[in-house]
Amino acid sequence: MGRPGPWPLVALSAALSASAAFLVSARWWWAAAPALALTCAGVGDLLWRRRSARRGHPSAGRLGRPAGWPPPGAVREPRPDAWEEPEFLVPSLWPVEAAQEPPVVRVGGPDCSQPYDMALLNVSAMSFGALSGRAVLALNRGAALGRFAQDTGEGGLSEHHLRGGGDLVWELGTGYFGCRADDGGLDWREFADKAALPEVRCVSLKLSQGAAPGTGAVLPAVKVSAEIARERGVPRGVDVVSPPSHRMFSTPRELVLFVARLREAAGGKPVGLKLCVGARSEFLALCRAMLAEGVAPDFVVVDGAEGGTGAPPPASAGRLGMPLTQGLVTVHNALTGVGLRDRIRIGASGRVATGRDVVTRLIQGADYTNAARAMMLAVGCVRAGRCHTGGCPSGVATQDPLRARALHVARRARQVERYQRETVRDAVRIMAAMGVREPGGLTPAHLVRRVAPGVERSYADLHEWLAPGELLAGPPPSWEADWKAADPDGFD
Repeated sequence: MGRPGPWPLVALSAALSASAAFLVSARWWWAAAPALALTCAGVGDLLWRRRSARRGHPSAGRLGRPAGWPPPGAVREPRPDAWEEPEFLVPSLWPVEAAQEPPVVRVGGPDCSQPYDMALLNVSAMSFGALSGRAVLALNRGAALGRFAQDTGEGGLSEHHLRGGGDLVWELGTGYFGCRADDGGLDWREFADKAALPEVRCVSLKLSQGAAPGTGAVLPAVKVSAEIARERGVPRGVDVVSPPSHRMFSTPRELVLFVARLREAAGGKPVGLKLCVGARSEFLALCRAMLAEGVAPDFVVVDGAEGGTGAPPPASAGRLGMPLTQGLVTVHNALTGVGLRDRIRIGASGRVATGRDVVTRLIQGADYTNAARAMMLAVGCVRAGRCHTGGCPSGVATQDPLRARALHVARRARQVERYQRETVRDAVRIMAAMGVREPGGLTPAHLVRRVAPGVERSYADLHEWLAPGELLAGPPPSWEADWKAADPDGFD
């Protein structure tokens, strides 16, 4: 249980001093009056909807920042001076009218019988367990209001994901939580039953994540409540460690065949992969396996090494895997080079917060984007840096019911919807200023980077962009060694 602050003591003092005033002497009213006033103020704060500080810290929340909350300057990162930005988007001297309806992306290849129209910005993978049930529900209700998708994270489907009516991307990690067999593998019957739920629109198989690629994931024991233990099928109060790799496959070829089986068991709903790119040859091995088996995922979500929502292992955060920009360019080029880009959509997950970020990621190779940190801020996160302790003061990243109560679900859901809507609207306006009405009109020439003082290059010149099928026809010298090393029957 969390520490509710001094208000219960104030309420107790008010009750005792008021009793003394009635039973002993009227002089006790001098002590009772201020205590009663603070108690009434605390009751009002418990019913307050607009600020988590006052709901979670009655009375004390009026006096300043509660213990554990960051100073004012720490809540938002300072925006660098626009003239010092290393990259900029290229406007057009002939802009166009912005599209009235936000663009959507059709996700689902030729083997998919239930395709899904994905929004340009969605909720990235954040599990119930890492987040409180109220935070998950607020995000889901926001997704329902704004008609965009919420990734469940690898913690599995929970009632909080299903109560809000929002579209879900159900993520399966190495622990297969929510459909885990007794031997630690996948329970196909339970998977099929849950994948058939109307709220589940896509299934994402997580190979790795930006915050800690290759190390699995850890949910600290302090956050493993009875409800979490029941949802995941694990012991209560014990660290939940996801294995670093999957046990259902061990080669690229087995992986793509597993994807095909998942899609069949899911009734033809889109099934994709999530990964933080490491060696280029490994992703090319996946591409070779797709070609060999005639099977491909419907989407690939690229997570950047700089990703994470606040609790990655310090030793690996930002140090393992490709940054998102390089990862997107690599995946886009690889799929283009083997002739599969037109059937596989690419999602970008990591450091996406503004309309400009969305447009930048589309130029770098993505079809749509996912946001985690920005969505957490929209749902009430104050960046206290206590995600891993269970002591989140705003009720977002905790399993303490007293702390979680600070988060008002209905209000935060509206805020999530408003943030997503305005961010996508900004992205559409930026594209219009660049002379583009649809994301398909964006090209690498629309993004310019300053590489040295007075020297600027567009992404069209900074990166090598492969033509459709170029790897099959004969890889360029810069890709030849990785293409030869790519083995569909091994990740080595």
